[in-house]
Amino acid sequence: MNTILVVEDNDDIRELVTGRLRGHGFAVATANNGLEAVLACGQSAPALILMDINMPELDGIEATMQIRAAHPEQRIPVIALTAYALPGDEARAKVAGCDDFHPKPIEFDRLFDQIANLISEHQTS
Repeated sequence: MNTILVVEDNDDIRELVTGRLRGHGFAVATANNGLEAVLACGQSAPALILMDINMPELDGIEATMQIRAAHPEQRIPVIALTAYALPGDEARAKVAGCDDFHPKPIEFDRLFDQIANLISEHQTS
């Protein structure tokens, strides 16, 4: 079973996403901020990370860069999530190492397609 790490500082959004992912058969680990995400990836590598961009402690951009730097041999797919999609945010996320980008509010059908594609690409590479 593929484990997805949901990194989100908003409790309601984290619980909503976690419930939807579990309903689709995924195991889910959670982190409340980027620092927790970096630590979680150091303990075990998830199949994919859903990374909120705007968080306290350590934002999603910096957390993604730290995860990439600490584990260059593990290319864990990362989808950046943000409620404040400004021009340039997607490019900033990609430069930081995110593989895909999804603005909030979350369109779950589209998100599940993104997850399936990235996990499939990662497992075949």
